[in-house]
Amino acid sequence: MSPPRELDPSSLPDHLEALYRVARRLCGSREDAEDLVQDTFAGVLRRPRLLHGDDPRGYLMRALRNTQATQYRAAMRRPATVPLLESDFDGYVAEASPVDTRELIAAILSAPKLYRDAILAVDVVGLSYRQAAFRLRTHEATITTRLHRGRKYVQPLIQCAIATGPEV
Repeated sequence: MSPPRELDPSSLPDHLEALYRVARRLCGSREDAEDLVQDTFAGVLRRPRLLHGDDPRGYLMRALRNTQATQYRAAMRRPATVPLLESDFDGYVAEASPVDTRELIAAILSAPKLYRDAILAVDVVGLSYRQAAFRLRTHEATITTRLHRGRKYVQPLIQCAIATGPEV
């Protein structure tokens, strides 16, 4: 067995066609195969690679297969999305809330400070639970609990404001 040697980046184009053929078999489409070969080359060129054999093609094939497996695993972790059609909204009418903004803010401000801060951070400012936890210097699970309790605290106040109607 020959001693390890560094992969020569200038030799990569020599293996492009063979890698593309294998990628086409793995992916099934021309566009995906091109992306896979490009991602493989980007990963190989990111840092120097040592080859333990005489043929860099075997190493590149393994790198291609590993890149494809990594992309597949990442795609499986992502939730599947389904495009919505206009017909999905037929008959849907959004109910307009008769709550005045001032009443809503007053209800939120009347909540205990810990609940109020969580509600303001997530529901008003629009931070994610993780961002809110970081800003409020607490745990993400604590934000979840405070939001749940705060919303339960504010909800009766809002419903009371709706039931009494607008102030004249």
